[in-house]
Amino acid sequence: MSNQIDIAIVGAGHGGAQAAIMLRQQKFEGSVALIGDEPEYPYERPPLSKDYFAGEKPFERIMIRPEKFWEERDIAMMLGRRVAKVDAQEHLLTFEDGEKLTYGTLIWATGGAPRLLSCPGHDLDGVHAVRTRADVDAMMAKLDTMEHVAIVGGGYIGLEAAAVLTKLGKKVTLLEALDRVLARVAGEELSHFYEAEHRAHGVDLRTGVGVTSITGEDGRATGVELADGEIIAADMVIVGIGIIAAVDPLLEAGAEGGNGVLVDEYCRTTLPDIYAIGDCAAHANSFADGATIRLESVQNANDQAAVVAKAILGNPAPYEAIPWFWSNQYDLKLQTVGLSTGYDQAVVRGSIADRSFSIVYLKQGRVIALDCVNATKDYVQGRKLVIERVCPDLEKLGDASVPLKELLA
Repeated sequence: MSNQIDIAIVGAGHGGAQAAIMLRQQKFEGSVALIGDEPEYPYERPPLSKDYFAGEKPFERIMIRPEKFWEERDIAMMLGRRVAKVDAQEHLLTFEDGEKLTYGTLIWATGGAPRLLSCPGHDLDGVHAVRTRADVDAMMAKLDTMEHVAIVGGGYIGLEAAAVLTKLGKKVTLLEALDRVLARVAGEELSHFYEAEHRAHGVDLRTGVGVTSITGEDGRATGVELADGEIIAADMVIVGIGIIAAVDPLLEAGAEGGNGVLVDEYCRTTLPDIYAIGDCAAHANSFADGATIRLESVQNANDQAAVVAKAILGNPAPYEAIPWFWSNQYDLKLQTVGLSTGYDQAVVRGSIADRSFSIVYLKQGRVIALDCVNATKDYVQGRKLVIERVCPDLEKLGDASVPLKELLA
């Protein structure tokens, strides 16, 4: 491959892969390079803490496309490579090994790196994050010799890992610093439901606890010390406390941003001919009342990839996609649509006790989001309530026998 490319895509996750696919689907005939810092061809991330970790899906089944797909579409794959510097004026990328690549247009789709603990012992062997195939493979290789696992962080990654490990017969302690799990993304009803589910499955789940250090012997983690001095024994420690957007080269090149790189409605950064998509892109989102946010979801990465492909090919359409997410834990399928941040009312439909229900979040009477547990029909019909910003009759909304589509009128 020459050291000059028409469109360089940095980041070979969902967003980067989808951008390359969309460019070819929309008949872009110039040269395209997909640059990833992992050695693997693009693969799906959500299964890492679910099916793949559980050993239920081999790696081949979570690849976004087979290897030959990329070759057939003449997409140059530059894998195991990390971009160290961007020169926006010269349209030049410099890799960590010093090699350079000139681009016409740059799409930045790097996602983020796991946020690490900063306490003593955070770098001991046996302390793991869940972000890449290598992360999960390293844990899977050690599972047979592990009995006690401590998980730091009660977000979806931590809860999904707890469910998998419990199913594998491990003794799991889950530690959350805030007063409930999922505190940043869901209401109290959903948090307390999942806390009860995990405890019922044998997880020692603790909230409102601070971690002061990871204890160890001979360079290996042996436990987690809490703020009150208690030490939780652990053969393995999994840390799931969020990510840090991987945007330093763009910020150093002069792009506006901070927690992510700032993009407009067409995913353009403030630098010439540079777009950003996915977890690392901070954008004004209409489903967050116009607040500038980063969305960490496959939906966001894929939809922003489509926005960029159209913009590059001269058919610009602003990003207006509705956010959606999902999580599988035990036999529970959670489907979320919309963003519940800032809600002032929550209505429960169905029976929490029967493990099939929805929580509808409202703000000033308007539906802004739904969390649906084993309630796919509500999820499908509830999307329109969020999109159309419906202010429903609350009595009907709380009656699970009334289909949500009837509230659209």
